[in-house]
Amino acid sequence: MTFPQPGRPLDVLVIGGGQAGLAIGQQLAERGRRFEILDSGAEIGHVWRSRWDSLRLFTPGQYDDLPGMPFPAADDVYPDKDDVAAYLKAYAARFDLPVRLNATVTHLTRTDGMYVAIAGEGTLQAEQVVIATGPFHAPFTPAVATQLSPEVHQLHSGAYRRPDSLPHGKVLVVGAANSGCQIALELSATRSVELAAGNRIPTIPQRPLGRDVWFWATGLRLDHVTADSRLGRRLAGKDQVIGVGPRQLARRHGVRLRPRVTRASGRTVTFADGGAAEFDAVVWATGFVPDHSYVDIPGVVDERGALQQSRGITSSPGLYSLGQAWQHTRGSALLGWVGQDAAFVAEQIESFRPTGVRVGSAR
Repeated sequence: MTFPQPGRPLDVLVIGGGQAGLAIGQQLAERGRRFEILDSGAEIGHVWRSRWDSLRLFTPGQYDDLPGMPFPAADDVYPDKDDVAAYLKAYAARFDLPVRLNATVTHLTRTDGMYVAIAGEGTLQAEQVVIATGPFHAPFTPAVATQLSPEVHQLHSGAYRRPDSLPHGKVLVVGAANSGCQIALELSATRSVELAAGNRIPTIPQRPLGRDVWFWATGLRLDHVTADSRLGRRLAGKDQVIGVGPRQLARRHGVRLRPRVTRASGRTVTFADGGAAEFDAVVWATGFVPDHSYVDIPGVVDERGALQQSRGITSSPGLYSLGQAWQHTRGSALLGWVGQDAAFVAEQIESFRPTGVRVGSAR
C-alpha cells in the first residue's frame, strides 16, 4: 500500500476501512486525491471475520460488487463472511489503497478550516473527512439483562460465533430481526430454543417464485427508493427479515415464539403476556447503537449519537458520512450498493471549495 508523503495535510481522511471506506477510497484514487484510510482492525475485513461462523449474505454474488471489481462468486451463490473479508482485502490490494490498520480515531475536530484527527499517538490533518464506519457500532443490551443470575450464560449477537459457544440447555434469543432469526435457526438443530420479539417484523422469502428477492427488488426499482420519499420514510422505519422468519421457525424448527421481555429474576425471564420460563443461556440479538462520541464538531451528532446528514453531507463543510443505513436508499449500507453513494460523495469532495461554497446539492 502506498501512503501519501507526510509533512502536509491530506486532501481527504477516510475513517473506516470496511466496504464503505474502500469504495470511497477507490473513487478518490481514481480522481488522484491525496488521502488515507484509517481502520481500527488488525486486518482488512476484520469486522466480517469476527461475525458468527455460519453467516452468509442475503444478497447473491451478482449483487455484491464494489466499484471496479466484480465479487468472485457465481450468480445466485450466497457468499459467507470469510468470502466477503477476502474480497475486501483483495479490493484494497487491487487499487493499492492506503489503509492504515490498528488506527482507531479517538478525537475529530475542526480548527481554522482544517480537520484534525487523533489516532493513537498520531495526529492527522485533512481538508475533508469521510466517516465510513458503517451502521454497527456499540452492541445494545437492554437493562433487564442485569436482572438475570450470573449462572445464566449471556452474550450479544455481535459476540456469538457458533452453537458450541453456549452451554447445553434451553436458550432464549431476544430479537427477531435477521440476526436473531438466523441464530435461532442454527441453535434449534441442537437445543431447545425460544425467540422473543418486541414487534412483528415482516418476513420476505429469499427466493420468491424461484428468483432471488433482489431480482424482483431491482426489477421494480425498489432499490432506488430514496430515504426522503414517502415510501422511503415508511420503509426506513421498519426491518424486514429475509429468508426464515419467526413463523417458519415455529412451524418447521420447533422454536417457541414469545412476546417482548419485560423482566427477569434468577434464571427466569417474564414476557409481556405474563408467561415466564427458565433459561440456561440468552442471546441478545437486540442490535447496535451509533457511537460517534469522538466527533467533537458542533451540530454534527445528535443526542442519540447518530450523525446528522443528508445523502452523506453534514452541516460541517467538507465532512461526509458513508455506509449509514438508509443514508440515501435501502442499499446504502449494503456491499453491492454502497458504491453508488460513494460516487456521489466523491463528486461532492471534488466540487468542494475551502470557503464552504460547494457546487452541487444533496438532492
